[in-house]
Amino acid sequence: MCAIKRDLLVSTLAMLFGLTLLAAGPACAQQSGGVQGWPARPVKIVVPSSPGGATDTLSRALATRLPELWGQTVVVENRPGANQIIGGDYVSKAAPDGYTLLVSDAATFVINPFLYKSLPYDPINGFAPVSELVQVPWVLWANAAVPVKNVQELIAYARANPGKLSYGSFGNGSSAHILMDWFSKLNGIDIVHVPYKGSAPAAAGLLSGETSLMMVTPLVLEQHARAGRVRMLAAASEQRIAMMPDLPTVIEQGVPGFVAGTWFGILAPAATPPELVAKISADVAKIMNDPAFREANITRQWLIPVASTPQAFSAFLRRDYNYWKKMVEASGVKVE
Repeated sequence: MCAIKRDLLVSTLAMLFGLTLLAAGPACAQQSGGVQGWPARPVKIVVPSSPGGATDTLSRALATRLPELWGQTVVVENRPGANQIIGGDYVSKAAPDGYTLLVSDAATFVINPFLYKSLPYDPINGFAPVSELVQVPWVLWANAAVPVKNVQELIAYARANPGKLSYGSFGNGSSAHILMDWFSKLNGIDIVHVPYKGSAPAAAGLLSGETSLMMVTPLVLEQHARAGRVRMLAAASEQRIAMMPDLPTVIEQGVPGFVAGTWFGILAPAATPPELVAKISADVAKIMNDPAFREANITRQWLIPVASTPQAFSAFLRRDYNYWKKMVEASGVKVE
């Protein structure tokens, strides 16, 4: 009888121990950096620029599709200002739990470090790279009232009218500021810089005639070119843009070596568990590689899809960091 009671007690304890392990499993997985149970609430994508720009547009497209995979709402929150420092700093200091992500262009990570004496965040080690989303080729645009139709006419007009032309950028020290300043120096011309808080307000300035020129992706202005409000002077990419094969590049029009563009990437706060970073990256890639999504939100928008792994994006960031160091020095742009 004692043996039976002893066996029953052992069996009961074993069952209770097993139940305890089952109950603790999800919590342990979360604590050890697993992804079980994520996301349990809405996820926020922070865009460090104004609504309506190319970064914002792609972020919102992703935010409409990610709930299909995650079963949770994905919201986009714009935090523009200070050349994307405000939004970048906010995400770098967010909890590393996957609920706050950043979609930004190059400025936040590989340009600001060479423009500012100090940043409130670490541009490389303050984030966990998730995926490079797209490469963004640019076009050199002119307001329709500017009497030029190509790059050589622009250079000749600017030389004959120093300081008369102006260009809009996404902000002081933005990639558009640096590359247009470099363009001016390469060609010995004087064009006035007018900074805005993002590509959308800069485009509005060009359309209104407040500025004369702008360097930005076709996504922002192509519809206005068809309406005759702005004019495309050149593709700023190394090769002609696939969907604009008749538009010569800046290089083809007599400015050797000039290439301008940027990229968009998605990142999480540093210390986000690698398993969670890998899941987010894989899920984003599923959407980016979906033919319907790619056609509507990437190819049709003159973007070049990438959808890289976290490891590939991390290596790319470090290479681009060195590239922009040279570019900022060559342009001579200073913010502080």
